[in-house]
Amino acid sequence: MDTTSGAQGDGPADGAAEAAVRIARRALDAYPGGMILLDGLDRPLESGPRSDALLAALDRESRGGPREAGAPAEGADGLPAPLPASVRVLTARARETGGAVEEILSLPGENGPAWFRLTVLPLADAAARVLLLARDVTLERTLRAALVESRQRYKDFVEISTDFAWETGADGTFIFVSPRGALGHPAQRLVGRPPDDLVADYFGPGEIPFLTREPLEDVDVWLRGAAGSVACVRMSATPLFAPDGSWMGARGVGRDVTRERERDAALSRARNRDRILTYVVRAIRDEVDPGNMLAVAAETLGRGLGATVCQIFRLQEDRERDGKADAVPAADGTVTFVPGARWGDLGYVAAGPVLDRLRQRMGRMELEIGDWLVMAIPTFYRQALNGAVVLWRQRERGGWGEDDRLLIADIASQLGIAMEQITNHEHILRMSRTDALTGLFNRRAFFEEVDRRFRRLERDRSPAALIYLDLDNFKLVNDLRGHQTGDRVLHLLRDTLLGNTRPTDLVARLGGDEFAVWLEGATVEIAEAKARRLIEAAQTLRQWSGRDDRPLSLSLGVAVHDPARPETLAEMLARADEAMYSAKHTGKNAYRVAPPARPLAAVEPTPVVEGEAP
Repeated sequence: MDTTSGAQGDGPADGAAEAAVRIARRALDAYPGGMILLDGLDRPLESGPRSDALLAALDRESRGGPREAGAPAEGADGLPAPLPASVRVLTARARETGGAVEEILSLPGENGPAWFRLTVLPLADAAARVLLLARDVTLERTLRAALVESRQRYKDFVEISTDFAWETGADGTFIFVSPRGALGHPAQRLVGRPPDDLVADYFGPGEIPFLTREPLEDVDVWLRGAAGSVACVRMSATPLFAPDGSWMGARGVGRDVTRERERDAALSRARNRDRILTYVVRAIRDEVDPGNMLAVAAETLGRGLGATVCQIFRLQEDRERDGKADAVPAADGTVTFVPGARWGDLGYVAAGPVLDRLRQRMGRMELEIGDWLVMAIPTFYRQALNGAVVLWRQRERGGWGEDDRLLIADIASQLGIAMEQITNHEHILRMSRTDALTGLFNRRAFFEEVDRRFRRLERDRSPAALIYLDLDNFKLVNDLRGHQTGDRVLHLLRDTLLGNTRPTDLVARLGGDEFAVWLEGATVEIAEAKARRLIEAAQTLRQWSGRDDRPLSLSLGVAVHDPARPETLAEMLARADEAMYSAKHTGKNAYRVAPPARPLAAVEPTPVVEGEAP
């Protein structure tokens, strides 16, 4: 042990002090920590064997800290310099109070701050010596600080990652709720309440998380907020059990995922709309027959929107109306919708009131008709109306949702394009099948349709008649009065033929001044009556003749198909052609009926009953 002594005193008091010093020296040797005996100027007199770390720390503090003005580095008597000011404050307090003073101080250590628990014991002597005891608590302080920091870190993580943490007790009520509370409920109001008051719905396994008997992770619970709203909270919880296995409650955390659920639901609905829209567009695109495009779209749209009936209407051009029975005209006659396609059993006529209101609004509309909930929307192409979609849903299936409205708007725009494509296709088809001047069937379209009908005659065993017509003396009209007058004559003849035939009959211009008429279901008597009527009606053309002695008239050849006399279509056409030329070469302004079909039969002229030239 280091020993350093000062001046020796005399008398009983000094003897007592020396006894105290001897006791202090024995304590210096036995104390497990640092121990230093200080003189009245707080300079070390003696130190224990385990005081090196303390002395080094005190020396670093003395050298590194500020010194009092005039204080020497060493005492005048060669002893070490006084202790740092932070320690001298403790020694002064001990001398003043006459009792022990204890405090934890931070001193410079070898590898950073070192913490010492310092205890100052005053000695009862005239020299005012004190005993400084020190125990290194750096490890303890470090561990405690790390624990506090860890607890704070964990607390911060919990508060950041969750909206609230909770614990329930054995009685099933809340015994802890994180300070922020939950869904607007203050924490103090929740403590002591049963969690059943908070839970609106739970569809997970077992009991609600607040009362769970098994660990739960990421289960959704619908909780009631303080404002009355309902929120979806994603919870994880673990049960608490006593040593005897009895349930003591549960702990858990929760995070409000209502907005996430709403976003996920909105995204799911958007994907579903895109899926249906893509399916409709693909179905329309992949359908080869334009006539089937709208039928596919109607079924897909009806099923996709949960409708009972889906009706698609087209806006027909004037030349295409022709008094169709199913057409739905406007009250003022400005717009006429005609059926395009239907899915479901409700007739097109039921949509009349809906379309009337749609014409006035020209936008999406919803209304109730009896037990039906109806949603209708017009279709456009380049801002021009070209159709409408009407959806019918039975009332018990619920009303239309926002997703339904968004989807029908998207599909309506696609249907507007599809309808324009169908219209263009029909226009091209019409141009390829009709005569450009008269609008009647051309030769190719006429014979295609006649061939189809002739095959049906063979199955149905029904009659029909074919009339070939030639406009007599027409060349003189073009030569003498001009082609414009000739075109006018052809238009008038077209009107004559259409005005004296039925919608089920076929009328065509084969080329030049040659025309043909197919009379569906006509017998010989009907065909002859029709021929006479046409010759008589053609008398109105005479005023446009090129010369009075060469008047305009008709020469007709009639061939009647008799189911009892089988023949080919080519044979029937040949009979009509020969009959027409027979009428033309025997005076014109007449008709001839070809003899019935028979093997190698020659065509014999039949006298004109009516309509011969005078």
